[in-house]
Amino acid sequence: MIGVTETEGDCAAWSFPARPGSVRSARHAVRDALHSWGLDAAVGDLAVLLVSELVTNALCYAAGPIGVRVVRPHPDGDGPGTAAAGRGLRVEVSDPLPEPPTERTAGPDDEGGRGLQLVACSARRWGTRRGKSGKTVWFELALPG
Repeated sequence: MIGVTETEGDCAAWSFPARPGSVRSARHAVRDALHSWGLDAAVGDLAVLLVSELVTNALCYAAGPIGVRVVRPHPDGDGPGTAAAGRGLRVEVSDPLPEPPTERTAGPDDEGGRGLQLVACSARRWGTRRGKSGKTVWFELALPG
């Protein structure tokens, strides 16, 4: 069951259980939100790919709920979305594990270990922050225009 926590204005947020089907649900939720905002399809595809990687990482290490939050900049360059997103699309994935993720180098035959590298190479900015009950990994994508 998906817990929708907010879907109005410049922000959409959901909570997903820590189970494999949540990766697909998170991708669909983010894609639908970005489409409803009329954002560029290429930005949406990249955001969905990176969300998929981060939610998969959270599933591998955390047993609790996984939060996904998307914040878009305000259309006129002023407002709550702009301050939070730095004039770009900001996406956050949270889980209850307090330890920050670690980038690792994947070998050519490794099936995993590329998610954070993909985020680092594809996003304009990215980072992590600790919260009261876990951590958030976030990334920001530049919007065309």
